[in-house]
Amino acid sequence: MAEARHQAPEGDAVLTRIGQAVMLHRGGDREEARNRLAALWREIERDGAPFHRCALAHYLADTQDDPLDELIWDLRALAAADGLTGALAPRAFLPSLHLNVAAGHLKLGQEEAARGQLALAREAAGALGEDPYGDGVRAAILRLTLVLEGAVED
Repeated sequence: MAEARHQAPEGDAVLTRIGQAVMLHRGGDREEARNRLAALWREIERDGAPFHRCALAHYLADTQDDPLDELIWDLRALAAADGLTGALAPRAFLPSLHLNVAAGHLKLGQEEAARGQLALAREAAGALGEDPYGDGVRAAILRLTLVLEGAVED
């Protein structure tokens, strides 16, 4: 998601509001971040740009306390990515989005669903660049693979 933020139009008010809420979350105010993101979701849920909905759902997932709620938001982010086209094509987002869904399934004890999403993340990883973001996503895919194989603990 970090790369795409730079591709969004300058002065994008929705992305600015998402960024402000993310800063609150990273600063430790999870509840206020969740409240602001949820309010923004209500504004753009039906008519918002797919990129905005994808980014917003992605960050909303991170603010959830309940693993099922987190998975629901990760699934919404993945669904919104289907509507992305052009410069914001979903190919670079898909590995991370599938990885998040896989991790959510694993948290809920749904290992087969986690394996399926992890396989999709692995398949989509070819779209990742040779950069810190791509390296991080590939490392996370490997780590979750090892967790599912029982080689490391989560």
